[in-house]
Amino acid sequence: MTSEESAEGWELPAQKLGPLPLRVVLVGTEYAGNLGSVARVMRNMGTDDLVLVRPKANPSDAQALRMAVHAGEILDKARVVGTLSEALADCSEAAATAARIEGPIRQIKKGFPRDIIPGLLSAVGQKGDKKVALVFGPEPSGLTTQDVALCHHLIKIPSSLQYSSLNLAMAVGICCYEARMAWIAGVPRARIETELDMRGQELLHRHMRRALEAVGYLFGDKQENLMHGISHLLGRLKPTKRDGGLLHGLARQILWYVRTHPNPDPVKLTGDDSADAQ
Repeated sequence: MTSEESAEGWELPAQKLGPLPLRVVLVGTEYAGNLGSVARVMRNMGTDDLVLVRPKANPSDAQALRMAVHAGEILDKARVVGTLSEALADCSEAAATAARIEGPIRQIKKGFPRDIIPGLLSAVGQKGDKKVALVFGPEPSGLTTQDVALCHHLIKIPSSLQYSSLNLAMAVGICCYEARMAWIAGVPRARIETELDMRGQELLHRHMRRALEAVGYLFGDKQENLMHGISHLLGRLKPTKRDGGLLHGLARQILWYVRTHPNPDPVKLTGDDSADAQ
């Protein structure tokens, strides 16, 4: 599945989706490999705005470039600044990420990535011309309380209490994934499957009934109850026109098989099944 497709296979043209208006800010990153891994996952998720605050690792380091794979250009154009305030100066909103959420300064709007990130992205405006930022702290210690105080939101990834520490690139990947899903949700799908209307459902039920009668599934006193259950099952599934075509084809094949394969105890079929098919 390409990066411009939804989970259902619907195409999402790049010109409709557009770049993800999201800045990733890394504060005091210590390991070059993490810089490269972050760049790679950023490219996977469709954002390329990376700002490094007082990095201890060099984005040009061989290990960073090796881990970036095809995202070296994100490292090449990453801005390096001295303070978090500089990194966020042109952003409309920012969300800090932290494992520790206790304390009075950290009592800002907080929640899991899925709770915070959709609202964060809404701050970019209808034109998508404003930036929002996700802020990640140094690997050993995370963000300071002073850094958290500069942000509007606080994100906690719900990792296991037995081992809650996430690799930096993993944390960035989780948050960027949630951001991308939220961004995709606001874009109309290029193709929407049309559900069967009531007339189409009625024809499908009639056709399926005759096929099931032909193979002896519906017989005796319970046939009405069985068919009622099948009709309700199809209704709950909300079949599309494509689904209807598939099921009509199945019914036709069953009826054809019954008619072309003599049975010592044949089932008497009535009517013309072709009239029910669409």
